[in-house]
Amino acid sequence: MNEPADLSGPVDASPDPAHALRVATLFREHNRALVAFLQCRLHSISDAQEVAQEAYMRLVVMERPEQVESLRAYLYRVASNLAVDRLRMRKVRDEHPLVPPDEDLHLAPIPERHAVATGQLHALQNALRELPAKTGRAFVMHVIDGCEIGAIARAMKISERMVRYHVANALAHCRARVDEPEMP
Repeated sequence: MNEPADLSGPVDASPDPAHALRVATLFREHNRALVAFLQCRLHSISDAQEVAQEAYMRLVVMERPEQVESLRAYLYRVASNLAVDRLRMRKVRDEHPLVPPDEDLHLAPIPERHAVATGQLHALQNALRELPAKTGRAFVMHVIDGCEIGAIARAMKISERMVRYHVANALAHCRARVDEPEMP
């Protein structure tokens, strides 16, 4: 007769439904801000979306979610760590390119790129006009003028956390507006 299987480990690999619901709620409420936060660090919307997706997946499959005090804070920590990993990989790739840097073979012709860039600029300008004054000012100071978060906080007389909040919301809003025409 066969011995019974060892049931001391996890029998069902599927995540706890209550935890999965918490992660889904977290996604609905914070995904835009998380992607904007990551885009600030990675300077790429596609990389930011990929890293955010990976962070959510890690949350879904974590072994002991009840031990995490703040799932949102943990999400941002995981995403931040993944972004650092992505930047390290990018640095290695840039230091050891497979294709010489002057051979960018997949760029569109100059007039086409100019037309696309002009359209995106107009969409971005319109999106900036839609933002509340503080949000727009924080965004322009950080992204366009290149000011540090601390300097913006002092100039606007708000906390650094609020500056990050305004910049992340502005980035998410602008990205949504710039991408809108491309959506079916």
